Amino acid sequence: MINYLIIDDEYIAHDIIKDYCDMLSNFKLVKNCYDAVEAIEYLQKNHVDLMFLDLNMPKLKGFDFLRSLQNPPKVIVTTAYKEYALDGFELNVVDYLLKPFSFERFVKAINKIETPTSVKQNETTSTTSVSNESVFVRSSKKIIQIKLDGILFVESVGNYCKIITEEEEVQVREKISDFLSKLPQDNFFQVHKSFIVSKDKIKLVEGNRIVIKDFIVPIGKVYKNNLNKLLS
Repeated sequence: MINYLIIDDEYIAHDIIKDYCDMLSNFKLVKNCYDAVEAIEYLQKNHVDLMFLDLNMPKLKGFDFLRSLQNPPKVIVTTAYKEYALDGFELNVVDYLLKPFSFERFVKAINKIETPTSVKQNETTSTTSVSNESVFVRSSKKIIQIKLDGILFVESVGNYCKIITEEEEVQVREKISDFLSKLPQDNFFQVHKSFIVSKDKIKLVEGNRIVIKDFIVPIGKVYKNNLNKLLS
């Protein structure tokens, strides 16, 4: 569950953000703050995973507030002022949403916080785990959260992609190249113009095909050399 805080002096902004979050799973609104001072008081006593932060507020401006925090939670800026975008990324905000923003744009920002990379390091090597990562996708009129470690492969079918997981098949209206950009590149790679596979799910590679559970995925000629390098 992601606990989030809305900090904005406009009531309608609170309503829009909450409505968007209500359409997603795993999000819980813990506090509506209408200025930064109110948010500081709340953060002193409570843990928050994510803040939706407006910039032009009374008493204390958004970025001045953010700079005052020693260990700030993740931040998505929601503002009508595009000229402060560079400052935002210097402060490591997750994303910078310009009002009015669509639900689709909102989901892109959320996907950035839903796919953190957990890295465990020793003296000589580092390994990346995707076991707790997920991605939100739009299927028909629903927003579905898919765990990345459950994906077997993705198949392009015309203007759609079929995401084949261990439990279900989800169809999304998205190009395969766009979907690939959302996935961790160390574990997901394209093996054919119409297929992306999860390296962890490969059972065997034989000739020009990959076996994943009971499925057979073809290997395209232009992708075979890259596949051999990745698996070597």
